[in-house]
Formats: sequence, C-alpha cells, structure tokens
Amino acid sequence: MINAANDTTGTPGPSGGVWSGTWVRARLGVDLVGDEELSGLLGLALRRNPKRAHLLVSNVLGKHVPQSPAVVHGHGFALGRRVRELLGEAGARTAVVLGYAETATGLGHSVADGLGEAPYLHSTRRPVEGVRRAGGFEESHSHATSHLLLPEDPALLAGPGPLVLVDDEFSTGNTVLNTVRALHDRYPRERYVVVALVDMRSAADQGRLTEFAREIGARVDLVTAAKGTVRLPEGVLQKGQALVARYETASPGPAGTGDVSRVTRVGLGWPEGVPDGGRHGFTPAHRARLEGALPGMAARLAKALPPTARRVLVLGFEELMYAPLALARELELLVDRRAEGPGGTEIRFSTTTRSPVLAVDDPGYAIRSRIVFPAHDDPADGPGERYAYNVAGGGFDAVVAVVDSMADTPALHADDGLLAALAAQVPAVLLAVVPSYVPPSRPRPDSRPRPGTGAVGEGERRSADAGAQGSAGTGEPALPDAQAHASGSTHASRPAAAGTAEASDMPGTPGSAPPGRTPAPTARTTGHPASAHADPRLTERPSMLPDPLRGPDFSSYAADEVGWLLRDLSDVTLEAPTEEREEAIQSGGAHYAESLPVEYQPSEQYQALFHSALDTSAGRIASAVGVVTETVLAERSARPVLVSLARAGTPVGVLMRRWARYRHGIDVPHYAVSIVRGRGIDANALRWLAARHDPADVVFVDGWTGKGAITRELAAALLEFEKTDGIGGFDPEIAVLADPGSCVRTYGTREDFLIPSACLNSTVSGLISRTVLRADLVGPDDFHGAKFYRELAGDDVSVAFLDAVSDRFEEVTATVDTRVGELLAADRAPTWEGWAAVERISEEYGIHDVNLVKPGVGETTRVLLRRVPWKILARAGAGADLDHVRLLAEQRGVPVEEVAELPYTCVGLIHPQYTRGATGADGRAVTV
Repeated sequence: MINAANDTTGTPGPSGGVWSGTWVRARLGVDLVGDEELSGLLGLALRRNPKRAHLLVSNVLGKHVPQSPAVVHGHGFALGRRVRELLGEAGARTAVVLGYAETATGLGHSVADGLGEAPYLHSTRRPVEGVRRAGGFEESHSHATSHLLLPEDPALLAGPGPLVLVDDEFSTGNTVLNTVRALHDRYPRERYVVVALVDMRSAADQGRLTEFAREIGARVDLVTAAKGTVRLPEGVLQKGQALVARYETASPGPAGTGDVSRVTRVGLGWPEGVPDGGRHGFTPAHRARLEGALPGMAARLAKALPPTARRVLVLGFEELMYAPLALARELELLVDRRAEGPGGTEIRFSTTTRSPVLAVDDPGYAIRSRIVFPAHDDPADGPGERYAYNVAGGGFDAVVAVVDSMADTPALHADDGLLAALAAQVPAVLLAVVPSYVPPSRPRPDSRPRPGTGAVGEGERRSADAGAQGSAGTGEPALPDAQAHASGSTHASRPAAAGTAEASDMPGTPGSAPPGRTPAPTARTTGHPASAHADPRLTERPSMLPDPLRGPDFSSYAADEVGWLLRDLSDVTLEAPTEEREEAIQSGGAHYAESLPVEYQPSEQYQALFHSALDTSAGRIASAVGVVTETVLAERSARPVLVSLARAGTPVGVLMRRWARYRHGIDVPHYAVSIVRGRGIDANALRWLAARHDPADVVFVDGWTGKGAITRELAAALLEFEKTDGIGGFDPEIAVLADPGSCVRTYGTREDFLIPSACLNSTVSGLISRTVLRADLVGPDDFHGAKFYRELAGDDVSVAFLDAVSDRFEEVTATVDTRVGELLAADRAPTWEGWAAVERISEEYGIHDVNLVKPGVGETTRVLLRRVPWKILARAGAGADLDHVRLLAEQRGVPVEEVAELPYTCVGLIHPQYTRGATGADGRAVTV
C-alpha cells in the first residue's frame, strides 16, 4: 500500500509529473491511500454537492481528463477480459453488461467489448418518448441521481445469465445495492459481477456486498483495476464547500465566445440501424457493423482536420461516450499509421458533463480549466449549465465535437453555446452528428402531430436538412437520417414532455399531458413485458379528468404544498349525527364514506391541549418526518411523487415535501387522493397519476398505521387496478410517520405517540373533510369527493401545525442522519404485530369484529371524534400522550381502562351495538 499523494507514477494525467491530488490534500487534508496503480488512475478535485465535496477524477475514463482513446478503451477492455476469465466461456456467452450513466457508459461498453459476445445496456437520465421503462434505480451521491433502464428488447434483463454491472468507482456500494435490489426483485438471477476501475470502499463498507449477496441468495463478485480508500478529516464537507465558494468567485473560468460560422460540419456516414450507444441496447451484431464502418468514418474526420493540427481532442457528449470514443480510437490508429517521425498528430478523448466541478489552474489539481455552456439537448429536467473540463488551455489545435442528433439544436449553435465556447479556445472546431437511435414503435391510437414535431420531429428535420446539404468543405455524402427514419430504424426523438410518464423527474412541476393526448404507459405502468409497439389499450379517461384542486380555492394550504385529486362537494349537505351514521354503517345500510360526521368543535380546554401537545412533540415529529423522507429518497426514488392518503396523510406529505426542499433543495410533486376501506383507492386518481408520472416514482403517504387495514386495502386495490386497467408499477408500500402496528418498511418511527394532527379534524388538515364516495355524487369519471369548510377558517391551525414542525428541522438533522443510517441497515420487515393484537382484543372483549377495534393514539382519537365509542384501553403508565384522549373520553362519558400488557399506547373500541341504544338519553355511552 502507498500514499497516493506522494506518488507520481502511473498513467500520465494533465499535470505532468505532479500528482493531480496534491492541491486538495494540502488544503483539506484528504488522503488517497491504496495500490501502486491508484495515483495513476485518480486525481482529486472539489465540487458543489451537498453530500460529498471531493471528487475522484479518473485519468483514464475519458470524462474530465483528455486521454489517449487507446488508454481509455484499453482499461475497460482489460477489465472485460478479467470478467470473461472469471465467468468462463459458458458464463461469458450468457452475460449481459449494464453500465451507469453518465460517467461509465463508455467504460461499460468497453468492458462488453472485452467480454466479446455480451450485449450491452446502459442506464440513462434521458427519458425517451414512446419507449417503455424496464426499471430504474438511484445513485444517491451523484449530482443527478435518477437512472432509467430503457431496453428495446425487454428480455435483455430477464435472461438467466450473469449480470455485469460497470461503474467508474465502487465507493460505498449504495448504487450497486440499489441497482441489484431493484433488478433482482423483477429479474432474479443467480450471479452478478460488479466491475469498477477503482474499489474505494471504506472498512465499514467492505462487508456490505457479501451480506447483501447472502440476503438475496445470489453470488456477487467484484472486479477492479485498483483498490484504495479516501481518508477524510472531520468537517471536510463544510470546509470543501467553503473552499469551492471562495475559488469559484475568484476564478470564473474562460470567458468570451468564438465565431460559430467557422465550425465545420463533417458527415460521418454512420451505418444505418446501428445505435449511437447502449441506451436501448447494443448487441454483438451492432458491434460488428460499427467496427466495419469505423475506418471510413475516421477517414472523413481526418480529411476535415486542418493539415497543421498536431493535437486533436475528440469531445463526446454526456452519455454519448462510446461512439465518439470508437471514432477517436480509429482516428488515433489512422494518424499513427500516417505519422512519419516525431511530428505526428496526437489524439485525445474526453466528454462534456452535467457535473459541476471547481476548476483551479494548478499542476496539483485534476481540473485545470472548465468551459461552461447551456444544455443543448432539451433535457427533461429543464435547462441548466453543462461543462467541458481541461479543454481550455490544453494546447489543442482542433476539437471534434461529437453529439447525437437530438442534441444538434439551435442552442448548440447559439452565441453562448458549446460550439461558440470551443471556438473561442481552439483554432479549429469540427462537428460530427451521430443519429439518435430510438426503437421503432407503432403510432398510438390517440397520437397526433404536435407543433414542431409532426411526423418528423424538429431535431430530425435539422439532421435531415444538414445531411441534404452535405458536409461543409468535405464533399462527403449526406447522412441518411431521413431515410433511416422512414425505414423505422433510427430517428431523432425529442425528450418526453412533462406530460409523459417518463418525465417524472422534473423537479417542482406536477406536469400535465398535452391537451387531448394520453401518454403511452411504460413497462412499469402496464405491468406487462415491453414490446416495440405502444400498448393499444389506452383510455381517454385521464385526459378528461380535471386538474388537481389547490388552495386557497380548495383548502387552506398553499397551492404548491399539495394538489387534491378530489371533486369539490362543498355545497352539498353530507353531515349526519354520529349515532345515526354508526347505526347505518354497522347495520350495512350505508357505507361510512357515503356521509360525513358533524365536525367536532373543540372546547378551549381541548384547544389548549392541542397547542401544548404540539409544542412538546414538534421536535419528535420533525425527526420522524426527516427519517421517513430520507428513507424514501434513499430506497424508493430520488425524485419521488408523494401521494398522500387524504386526509390524515396530507399534513405528513406536506411536511415530507418541506423536508426534501430544506435538506436537498428539491421540490417534489405532492398530491392527495382518496382511499376508502372496502372500496379501494380512487381509480381515476391512479389513471391521472399514471398519465403524468412514472408509477414507480409514486410513494403513498399516510399518517400512521393502526392494525394495517389501509395497508392491505391499498395493496389489494392496486392489484385489482392492474388487472382492470393494465397499469402496474405502483408500489403498495405506504410511507408513514409512525408504524406502531409494524405494518410497513418505510416509517419515521414505530413508537405509538401523539401526533397532534390526529387531535383535530379538518382544522388541522387544510379545512378539508373526510373523503366521500356516493354514486349520486361521484360518477364513473369523477374523482372521489370532499368538502372545503371555509367557514371554519377562524379555528384553522393547519399551517401553524406545519410551521411548528418544520421550524424544528434544523435542530433534528443530526439525529435524523444517525437514525436513517441505523434503519437502512436494520431488518424492517413488517411483523403485523398490530393485527395480531387487534384480533386478540376483539375476542377478549367479545366484539368479534376487528373493524371495531382501533389501535394507537391516532385511531383512538378518531373513534372519540367521529364514532360511537364504547371504551378506551390505555397502557398502564401512559403519560401526556393521552391527555387529550382522557379529556375527550370524559366529555363523552367513555370509560378509560388501564391495561398492563397493551402493545399500543391506547386502543379505542367502537360500541359493538349498532342501534341508537348505543347511547343513552343523555347522549353518554352505555356499557354492554
């Protein structure tokens, strides 16, 4: 083992004989310790990232550091050969290689080359309209975390052979575990191989892969080129962020723009039908056709280069790494063959990136310069900055920018675009466009041309027009983009609009489909294997459903806090006396969701109890909010779509949304929907959600669990919905603030404590009633209904409750981090202890109906506010958490019985008699 900071051997980087990590080490005390090869592979830089300030910069990946294309491909190819030896001939023949976007797309492709016969697929952050999603996962430490899997052939991931996962570095193992967990649930297999250039796991993370393999019952191997660790001193994140802020202000980077008219477009003659990369899969047959075409394409590039160019950079584009790398390799071979003596042309390769990294012009720093330019591929997550590192000041005589046709937009050619920025730094700039490949698909029944897209999209017309004109100054034939599109093999497709199911990662925008258009469901939404054709079983119903109701017109919450997928029934009289409702419900004469209880108006004493309870428990609730939100972000989706179960779940959903914004700076969509026991979740709300978001990103939210009835109701309803509508992918796992019943895996706590929002009804829930489902009010194409009690605005504490909790976020952050780490490593499998306890209580007390037993503080409070209570069971010694329960019980004349071995803090028992005799003439409960 060596200290890499003192070593200058290995593959040369941009800093000559100085290790490109000394600058960071000297200022932050970051140590890179590992094998002798490590310092040649890695340098250090700093970036603006809330989770990890330092960045391991690879000298051989071809991303941030321009490198010989033979070196870049050679490292991946060598790793592929080692995997082939590990698996043997039979295993290599059945293996599939999966690379990670964006950094490892080229590395993964090179590993697949080394394996020889393996098909290749890489994850993507680019949604592609009309292409169904076959899965996804999260890369929690990355600048952009959400990965999609969009294979043209769904069987690619379903085969029994080994899955080879390729990333540039193996740091914590979280990304791999997230990937394997997501894929193994859907496509289980016996063997996985993890491949990375460097293994940088800490001692604490070393055993996780083995434990995880044992958990899923599969073999997991690890193949890396070097091994080491990063030693981080205490407070390095804060110090690194301060350092980045200081140096970014002091050194803004190269300024000025060049003359875009000097850019030369080169027609490549890309082979028709060959994908531009592995976004939708790349087979050995594709590889053979590409290799056959590479010499001709390299010759066209060489012919277009200035004769005096001695140092040339081939610059790829974000995920488009392998196509420009292959071109650069062939160009390097070509100029090597032509070279005479020491005056030959030197070829280097790197790509642009989304990742913001600090640039410091120092030999001991890995990122010497950066070019900043606007995104030019109309990304689904909106406009933003993009970067090219170590290009300015790199001594290049020419740059060949290689983009796909989807990125050949006016923004690329604009005065502030990438080409202008390159032209300001390099004497000659060439542009080569690779046709974007999208699997052919049959038009959907409801599809109509949209302005700017039509039968051939705007980007497709640009590529076709450019091809028709030929390559400027080269005399090369036109690119066959238009012909390829007509044959259904390749075409440039615009990214999915906000209204498509694939566009769910757009922050802070609920999204809506274009008028009169229903987006095609993904593989996750249909629940069936994807095919090359759109699912013909599309319903027009989502396009007829209205937009969500929002405050202040409906609810006292701000418009951006929640969108209610409900029908406004505020003008309908729905309230009935509690005893009449109870008799009708228990006799089977009516369903509880067909009417509403009269809203309980709390006394001054009770309101004082609420405020006291809120003051006492706000920090406890804030901690639970942080824990459940961080668990969702780590395990479910980095851009979740929160869907709270109205109405108890809605304050929790708002708080989770606030936490995501406070801690991570992201705005996640949040909706509230109705679920009714015995009748399921609102199917129209599900249709609306599936038409606008990927169901896999939807996280259902509730306040707490009792015995788990709603958890079971949701699971059954989603299964039935998939059967009737053919739309799957919704995860029935509910995220809750408190799970005393041990019914779910995603929770803030399993303690049964007072959540003050359970103390009141609408006045702590945005002034919204319980949801209503009645045939004469809610039609087949309507959302379930609810009322907005505007007249109770004077007593409303909804926003005060939210603010009291979110004001405590900062003070609980450290506690949340500790607790989340413990929970993610713990066994959180539901035990359903609550259900077993309820069954036991039901029999012991002669009720013989679990629906009349309501466990937990929240459910007991509901019994006292809305139902006809019989008695309250309280755990012996329960303290202030039950003050409001005792007060309500006293006001209603309900006995409170202390029980020594109660698994909950309290349990409310609904009166088992369903006649109006359940209360006496004085309105008090009578004992049976």
